Amino acid sequence: MNHAIRASSLRIIDEDGSQIGILSKEEALRLAESRELDLVEISPNANPPVAKIVDWGKFNYQRTKQLQKNKRNSKTLEVKQMRFGLKISDHDLGIKLKKTSEFLEQGHKVKLVIFYRGRELAHKDIGFTLANKVIDQLGDAIAVDQQPQLNGKQLIFVVRSSNAKAKNA
Repeated sequence: MNHAIRASSLRIIDEDGSQIGILSKEEALRLAESRELDLVEISPNANPPVAKIVDWGKFNYQRTKQLQKNKRNSKTLEVKQMRFGLKISDHDLGIKLKKTSEFLEQGHKVKLVIFYRGRELAHKDIGFTLANKVIDQLGDAIAVDQQPQLNGKQLIFVVRSSNAKAKNA
């Protein structure tokens, strides 16, 4: 900005966006001071560097507002979690899968956790069978990001909507 600009010649753009041309740094500074505005380097890597004659306070305010708007509009994807036990009934499983489907439709990933209690850990195969049943019931609309994996007393796997990949690509 102003005297901190190091380039000797600059491509100058005035406050309403029209190009003035290539000027020396001193000429550009005099032009900006005559208009009671600031000289701000917009693109330092260009050849020659691009500088704009603007009101720095207004320019900085608008840039900050634009960054806030972009941050507000960007949707953060969360990983939702659904937990159920090894002895879950078919009805309860159906309700949990319905909620899981809603999360997937919203574009979230879902981490499914099957937890073992006490002596259930001796029957690890039942948990893997339940995990495969869950994947089958969710159908072709999902893609398994992380295969079922035993981690301590929990069997964990992650699913996402298979059309979410098409949206992000």
